[in-house]
Amino acid sequence: MLKRNIVITGALGQDGVILSKLLLKKNFNVIGIVKRFNSSKIKDVKYHKIDLLDYKKLSHFLNKIDLFSLIHLGTKNPNYLELKQKTDFYTKNLQATKNLINYFSLNNPNKKLILIGTSQAYGKSTKIVNLKSKFSPLNSYAKFRVESYNYMLKKKKIYNSNIVNAILFNHDSIYRKKKFLIPRLIKLIKSKKIKELGEIYKQNISGDFSHAEDICNGLYKLVISKVYFNNLIFSSNKKTYINDIIKFLLKKNNIQKNFIKSNIKNNLTPIGDNTFTKKILKWKIKKDIFVAADELNKL
Repeated sequence: MLKRNIVITGALGQDGVILSKLLLKKNFNVIGIVKRFNSSKIKDVKYHKIDLLDYKKLSHFLNKIDLFSLIHLGTKNPNYLELKQKTDFYTKNLQATKNLINYFSLNNPNKKLILIGTSQAYGKSTKIVNLKSKFSPLNSYAKFRVESYNYMLKKKKIYNSNIVNAILFNHDSIYRKKKFLIPRLIKLIKSKKIKELGEIYKQNISGDFSHAEDICNGLYKLVISKVYFNNLIFSSNKKTYINDIIKFLLKKNNIQKNFIKSNIKNNLTPIGDNTFTKKILKWKIKKDIFVAADELNKL
């Protein structure tokens, strides 16, 4: 039996690495598109440097592959500090994504293209959001994701292409980049920068956090699914307080510290209703963010 070919953009990022390993175990050929090579390279994955902004070269590359599916993870993803600095995450991310949508619409409408959405598209909310909830993007990254989704819908209407938008809520693993929140917390704890840790504690942050392996297992279920969708939510479906993760990590590192309870209302971040996704894909959550935090702490 011939192995099926899966292309992953951003193949050396957190989700790209986890998905590559999973797909290899499931007997797929994994082809990774990357901007640059790093130490996360996986044996048996064929990596290629391809500029997603160059439609001609991208098309030429994809035309040579008998594609089963492409998972588009290769976008510049901001952390909290970068969003505060108002860095532009819109222009290049949107053009690269449009190039993929155009290619699949024109050349492979029956092949599955999986785009990635973000919980940030829902803006500030303490409510549980679902597939009927309206988008309210507040930054350039979220706006790019929403615009990509709208462009996808436009092209699907014309070409009946098999493109789906997978909305991912926060998720971490040992492959998470150090610039993101939980790896930063661990670095502060291990270097005993308790004052800086306390400043984060005061913000009383909460949100929907998952283990990245669970999210990637869900994406794998989506890859092999024969049902057509426009949108699916991948989340934990529960609220987690970062302060609880801080206390968990302090205990793991045998550090006794009681922070003063903050009077600040917790940051307004939505919780994702994953009920439909779990049902339609037969997807099960096996780990949680505390497992991921513990694994990161042991590195």
